[in-house]
Amino acid sequence: MPEVRGTLHAAPILSTVAHGLLRNVDTAAALAMPGVRGCVLVQDIPGDSMLATYVHDEPVFARDTVHHVGQVIGLVIADSVMQARRAARKVQLAIEPLAPVLTARQAHAAQSYVLAPVVVRRGEPETALAASAHTLTGQLEVGGQEHFYLEGQVAYALPLEQNQWCVHSSTQHPGEVQHWVAHALGLENNAVTVQCRRMGGGFGGKETQAGHLAVWAALAANKFKCPVKLRLDRDDDFLVTGKRHPFSYDYSAGFDDSGRVTALKLTMLVNCGFSADLSGPVADRAIFHTDNAYFLSDVEIASYRCRTNTQSHTAFRGFGGPQGVIVIEAILGDIARRLGLDPLDVRLRNLYGIEERNTTHYQMKVEDNILEPLISQLASSSDYRQRRAEIAAWNATSPLIKRGISLTPVKFGISFTATFFNQAGALVHVYTDGSVQVNHGGTEMGQGLNTKVAQIVAQELGVPFERVRSTAADTSKVPNASATAASAGTDLNGRAAQYAARNVRDNLAAFVSGLDGCGAGAVRFEDGKVTSPKASRSFDEVVKAAYANRIQLWSDGFYRTPKIHYDKVTLTGRPFFYFSYGAACSEVAIDTLTGESRLLKVDILHDVGRSINPAIDIGQIEGGFIQGVGWLTTEQLVWSEQGRLATHAPSTYKIPTTGDVPEHFKIALWHEANPQDNVFGSKAVGEPPLMLAISVWEALRDAVASTKPVGEPVRMEAPATAENVLRALG
Repeated sequence: MPEVRGTLHAAPILSTVAHGLLRNVDTAAALAMPGVRGCVLVQDIPGDSMLATYVHDEPVFARDTVHHVGQVIGLVIADSVMQARRAARKVQLAIEPLAPVLTARQAHAAQSYVLAPVVVRRGEPETALAASAHTLTGQLEVGGQEHFYLEGQVAYALPLEQNQWCVHSSTQHPGEVQHWVAHALGLENNAVTVQCRRMGGGFGGKETQAGHLAVWAALAANKFKCPVKLRLDRDDDFLVTGKRHPFSYDYSAGFDDSGRVTALKLTMLVNCGFSADLSGPVADRAIFHTDNAYFLSDVEIASYRCRTNTQSHTAFRGFGGPQGVIVIEAILGDIARRLGLDPLDVRLRNLYGIEERNTTHYQMKVEDNILEPLISQLASSSDYRQRRAEIAAWNATSPLIKRGISLTPVKFGISFTATFFNQAGALVHVYTDGSVQVNHGGTEMGQGLNTKVAQIVAQELGVPFERVRSTAADTSKVPNASATAASAGTDLNGRAAQYAARNVRDNLAAFVSGLDGCGAGAVRFEDGKVTSPKASRSFDEVVKAAYANRIQLWSDGFYRTPKIHYDKVTLTGRPFFYFSYGAACSEVAIDTLTGESRLLKVDILHDVGRSINPAIDIGQIEGGFIQGVGWLTTEQLVWSEQGRLATHAPSTYKIPTTGDVPEHFKIALWHEANPQDNVFGSKAVGEPPLMLAISVWEALRDAVASTKPVGEPVRMEAPATAENVLRALG
């Protein structure tokens, strides 16, 4: 964006200690630097010094105590961004160190939690475990993940007249940014407008975390009475912002001779960082998705939300779902190895099925179950059985390079687990020349939301796609909008826009029916024409005539997701409108001398219902899958014993590149529409494909298993870096 004349730039002052008492902040050296205008500290906050989070446990700036390396203590304001950054490094901090807690297991031992533990239980797992033919116990460690959006966190705050504010924010949740900024400035929400034209990626990292930047920039603009822009350096972005939650697991599973699970007791230790952020709903969704595609008859899941001295971890594509799915897939993989069975057969044996096996552990029925036919179709089209036999033959004669294959499914619930977020609004304006503008509460971050919404509006009005423009997300147009998250962007905003467009269409149909003496239902809108039994007119012609007759040519639309409800205390009910399904078959190779691995082949069959835009949906499946591969193979977050993040730049933190995409990468879409009444019969696509990458993780464990005695489980931490593969090989 072009910067307004007089814009100043901010840079954060960061804690250098993971946990300690903040004794003094000496800004003298920074203030003496060229171009520096001043600093913003906790005493410069006119409103609440705590962020307006739902738990109200996170300070705007560190106050008496610092809680992680990279916690923001204040800002330096200067004429240029580099002047601000250089000066911020000159600020002298006096911090008295305290012992940091850096892992979920340490926090659990100290009973240090950001939120109360949650336990979900069905049946009698202890009795069932004791009666099981076989049992398996184990632990699993799954690391976090950096969002690594191509556009880093950025906010630009501009003072307006009458103590009003305009904030340009790279955010997935403009409504929350508006609320946070107003709260910090001590104003009502109507004094703050937040706009977001588009983001260069978000992946959940800009659902809450973008609000911090906006608050900091607004506080600086308030103090210096001029526009202030705050754009984090990539290294600082790593240090300041939260990641995907790392999880630690302890489990005991019972199963019969066929591999069917008869009991499960699972403890999840969630590394939340120093504050709650979105850890509650993330940990809840992990509980909801522990079953993945499988019926669990007697089960107890205990979730502990652990407080550590790291960045406050936050939303990330899948929002706890991947951390729930991976543990049950790991358990089923080891059950198959214990029994000497094909892991796919064990998975098929445990699928949701008929009446007595179609209810989840949180009491929601699985009504639209396509798991068995979808998995069977993929197993056939990918030649899974034949390739498994070929891989076994390869491994028998190859002492160094071992191959593995796995086919894993996903069943992912679609809706915000916080029920009140499942609502959306939109505005559709038809102008007198017949062009159309749509504004909705969703945000565009490269996932194609604006394209899909424009398609829906064009279809509803019967006009060419090119006549419809989507405008920037803007809190002054659609208020109180939910975050663009939970894969629900099109479901919510597309439906709201469809309803708004339908209202305008109904107005025009009523007008034409009056002209032609027919029922409004007989008027058709398609191919840029409005046709009644009596006449056919161009859309533009009808719009112009309707305006001359004072017919309303704009409307709002509102949608709230039906059927959903659940008890937030017991975590039982129907939290999801429907499930999205998919399956992936992945083949890998590992070098047993170095631990290096390679992804050789991927076949995916995924359920998006009746696709609104197949090109966008396939792109989302590709991108989500490869992002999941990164989480489970190369993207390792490493903190030192002092709590400093060592992997804080592209040189030390490795996301997948095009070179990691296998030459054989085939994606097909399931052929059936969504049986629920969703927009055009579509299904959500953003998050579910990420969990298909668990097939790669399981294929790597399959390759490792080929080096071990039959029946031995594979203990491997995620991500499966070369080091972790070597450790798993022993």
